[in-house]
Amino acid sequence: MKKIFVLLLLITANQALAKKGMSLESQTTQQQIIIDGKFDKAWQDSEVVNVKLDELPYEPNNGYEGLKRTEMQVRSLYDGEYVYFMFSWKDDDKDHQRFPWQKQKDGSWKQLKNLDSTKHANTWYEDKMAVFWNINEKGFEKKGCDKSCHMVEDGLIDGIADDSSGRHYTKNDAIVDEWQWKGTRTNVNRQLDDGFVDSEKNSNKKWGRHADKKLSGGYYNNYNEDKSGPAFQLKNPEQFTYWIEDKDKAPFVDNYKAGDMVAGIVTAPFTGSRADVEGYGFWDGESWHLEVKRKLVTDDKVKDLQFSDLAKTYHFGVTAFDNSQINHLYHNKSIKFTFAK
Repeated sequence: MKKIFVLLLLITANQALAKKGMSLESQTTQQQIIIDGKFDKAWQDSEVVNVKLDELPYEPNNGYEGLKRTEMQVRSLYDGEYVYFMFSWKDDDKDHQRFPWQKQKDGSWKQLKNLDSTKHANTWYEDKMAVFWNINEKGFEKKGCDKSCHMVEDGLIDGIADDSSGRHYTKNDAIVDEWQWKGTRTNVNRQLDDGFVDSEKNSNKKWGRHADKKLSGGYYNNYNEDKSGPAFQLKNPEQFTYWIEDKDKAPFVDNYKAGDMVAGIVTAPFTGSRADVEGYGFWDGESWHLEVKRKLVTDDKVKDLQFSDLAKTYHFGVTAFDNSQINHLYHNKSIKFTFAK
């Protein structure tokens, strides 16, 4: 009888846990938080939710050797003006090598790429991470990011021919707020790329995904007019990074030897609404730790999720990209997010 009673208790507990699902409560803090990807003292009292990322949208056919599964730990704090997050996930390699240029033996330059059948990269690319926040898309609470993701069937998405694995867009003018961290293009600027997903897919090559408005800054591909080589190099060519900060760029002068590389991207900090999300990713040799800061309430009341009601329950989802342009690890269902009183 005792065993039956214990069994019933376990079943009840599991049912309650299943009903609750994944949830995270943001804790209040009065401490200053430096956005550097490192655990300040303030994070010691924060709650954590463990999110298993074990789903991939497709199997690349070009020898993808990236992560097939990982687990992300998410923490949050807030004060009177900002909300903070720490996203941590295991990744044995730090990947920044997004389409670099390499000088060939014959003196020409080649941009290194290894595209799969979807015409996207999984080798010469950067690590990334994205957060999707629901604003008003019906069904997001149950399905999470899956709700706005539409997969290819027989070469078609919504009746339109497409060679990608899938596309994000909503229906009926719904909007999802998207924060995307890019290890090469935005991390050096200590920013995430703030954007959104909506239902306007016919006039946009990225379908429903759009960037928020910027006033200046951003990143662009480093190639010359005929795309036969780089247009810029670092002011100090003895140094090398897989990115060139716009403030440190100089016109390209080919004094390089075969095998030398020049970055494939030039980047500068965003200004405007696209710069609303501050963040920095620190790799400790085994894992990424991405620390994020955003105002509770921003100026864009339409395309940004507003944390204006601290008694409300919000919903979000996370993804991790391992050296991959579109292939990413994701989870099913959404994560509930609330603020502690």
